[in-house]
Amino acid sequence: MSVPYWVEDAIIYQIFPDRFANGDPANDPPNVHPWGSPPTVQGFQGGDLRGIVQHFDYLLDLGINTVYLNPIFQSPSNHRYNITDYYKIDPKLGDKSDFQALLNVAHGNNVHVILDGVFNHCSRGFFAFNDILENQDQSPYKDWFIVKHFPMDAYSPGEAKDFVGWWQLKSMPKFNTANPEVRRYILGVARYWIEQGADGWRLDVPNEIDDDSFWAEFNQTVKSANPEAYLVGEIWDEQPRWVSEGHFDGLMDYPLRSGILDTLAGKINAVQLADKIDHLHSIYPREAVYAMFQLLGSHDTERVITLCDNNVDKVKLAFLLLFSLPGAPVIYYGDEIGLPGGKDPDCRRAFPWDERQWNSDIHGWIQQLISLRSRIAELRRGDFRRLLADSGKNCYAFSRGLGEEQIAALFNFGKTRTSVQLPVAALDWKDGRIIHNQVGEGEFIVAGDSVEISLPAFSGMWLK
Repeated sequence: MSVPYWVEDAIIYQIFPDRFANGDPANDPPNVHPWGSPPTVQGFQGGDLRGIVQHFDYLLDLGINTVYLNPIFQSPSNHRYNITDYYKIDPKLGDKSDFQALLNVAHGNNVHVILDGVFNHCSRGFFAFNDILENQDQSPYKDWFIVKHFPMDAYSPGEAKDFVGWWQLKSMPKFNTANPEVRRYILGVARYWIEQGADGWRLDVPNEIDDDSFWAEFNQTVKSANPEAYLVGEIWDEQPRWVSEGHFDGLMDYPLRSGILDTLAGKINAVQLADKIDHLHSIYPREAVYAMFQLLGSHDTERVITLCDNNVDKVKLAFLLLFSLPGAPVIYYGDEIGLPGGKDPDCRRAFPWDERQWNSDIHGWIQQLISLRSRIAELRRGDFRRLLADSGKNCYAFSRGLGEEQIAALFNFGKTRTSVQLPVAALDWKDGRIIHNQVGEGEFIVAGDSVEISLPAFSGMWLK
């Protein structure tokens, strides 16, 4: 498999378009909710593509180099996972010129843009499905979906019974991707937006299109349009199949996310976390490990600060670990300022642009981590080696090495300060060498083949 070279250097910022920034109130729906209102399943708050363009300096100041957008195509929903027109930017977000403006400002600043590809299902307002509702078994599109029987009803209350819908939802009919006409349509969409300048696709529930030949054709279509396009699949568990030849470059690494958050919650210890990370690295090809989409939160999960019970030290430790590991670290918009939120839809709150509402400690920390990771190549591309895992002290350490350059990452997941003897012989750090903490104050002297380090509760260091 050939993973795009730039992905190992990627630092990704995920944006839920309706909630990031309102740059053009003229495209708001008449019943738009006030910015910052409690998020609802159906309400819009006016975020759009111009809002992202107008706040691009904020993203550049943060230091990110890749933006992932939740769906931007025409849809009746604020989440836009039920698409009515795959070739049209949702008018509530702007139009194609706004999309091009976003690409221009992004690419002009060496920032990649990844789109959300929802190809398992669409909206009941999608032209082909709408034709079936009008013409029933006489529709030329009746084989575009998985119809169980006619007449077909998609608007009365209850689950989908006449056709297959995603999670039995009538609002999200599932495509019949075995139909060559459907495949041509989807592959045409995939190619079109790459040709317009998008740098890759994040693929929604791709395992529900359980067809290797479809994804091989999809991969070939996208990579022929742009060999450096990034394909990442939304797979929630461990499934090496999806990063084999003809599939995706990487996956949304929810298993890693669970391991990190479970450790911070005290559900597992540092040794169990270390074993989990080693296991994940062992089941995937190296190229895929370094192309994983490494997240702590998303539009489908509770906010990281909420899951950490508003403990800022835990949030900072989680991000420190995330930025230490192979793969592309991802920041879900607002997590970098401590935006709270429970389960969907509460995790989709509007971004507060009043800096007085920000947690400046978290924001400054993530800004620092991005800057250091961008500057220290071994954190992005270096080999990974476990150095220490101690269940008693609940500490974990590993190194990232690139040639002669080595950096050690050390973490204390415990509730109290602890002292650790970090073994460094494998790093070729000689007796008497001075080692510096890169993310805070502190310098340490190697004694023999180890260095003694004292770590506060829920904290970590990068040592170089």
